[in-house]
Amino acid sequence: MHIIRRRGWEILESQVTPEALVLNRRGLIAGAAALSIGGLGFSARAQTVAPAVPGGAGPRNDKFEPGREMSLEKDATTYNNYYEFSESKNLWRDAQALKTRPWTVKIEGMVKQPRTLDVDDLIKQVSLEERIYRHRCVERWAMTVPWTGFPVSQLLKVAEPLSSAKYVVFTTVADKKAMPGLRGFYPFPYVEGITIEEAANDLSFLSTGLFGKPLPPQNGAPLRLTLPWKYGFKSVKAIVSINFTDKRPKTFWEEILPEEYGFWANINPAVAHRRWSQAEETLLGSGKTVPTQIYNGYGPFVAGLYDNLKSEKLYM
Repeated sequence: MHIIRRRGWEILESQVTPEALVLNRRGLIAGAAALSIGGLGFSARAQTVAPAVPGGAGPRNDKFEPGREMSLEKDATTYNNYYEFSESKNLWRDAQALKTRPWTVKIEGMVKQPRTLDVDDLIKQVSLEERIYRHRCVERWAMTVPWTGFPVSQLLKVAEPLSSAKYVVFTTVADKKAMPGLRGFYPFPYVEGITIEEAANDLSFLSTGLFGKPLPPQNGAPLRLTLPWKYGFKSVKAIVSINFTDKRPKTFWEEILPEEYGFWANINPAVAHRRWSQAEETLLGSGKTVPTQIYNGYGPFVAGLYDNLKSEKLYM
């Protein structure tokens, strides 16, 4: 018998507080906190990241115009999903316990030469840029933020995968000393995967910075995947392994609830979650509700990836 244990937001739709009310309330609380700490416009980011850490700055690439007002930094850095720390959204303070330097990333599997790279050495081998992307959580909240990083296609050049590799599998850190959430029932470490074709798409991005600064721990430092046309749970944080394989991986949420969270996880307003509609989303900070767009509005860049996959459940 399959038993589902509801955690955090995993509750009945009838029990959910209206999102606009929740977001407006926490916006007021965050604003009050900002004024109370020193009275100087406190920023969680500025207080927790050493300026010497690389990865925060790069020239703006305006190819992917978001068509939406940018979210506030204080909202994007203090309202996060990161179950390794907590099921609460207000986990950013706890996340500072994660040491993001020194940090290594394994390149393994079907590659010309498996190796382990220091994340800063990896950054030296690519060209950093800034892209403003919309981000859509499966929970129906959304934000628009400027990521610094590099296209995953540049990683492919560094990794040199074999022609037989079909998937890229990302595994995230599981630091028991820094991450109290690892003591729960979830099957950590967090594992996600995409196809080689998705990885090579121009929209796929590996982020090293946010708002022109090095990425903070709560947002996935020092290296996170950013896939703006997919639900946010696909964009894994704190990557420690990148594995190339010819077998489709069983991903983290697919392992827990395969009837709700599929491998593809492309955004589609017409395909509801089993317990709530995906037709609308609430913008972080403002509480404004707007219509959801298919592929989060990035269809012109990615829709062609799925032309021959009509039999797949592309939008779970």
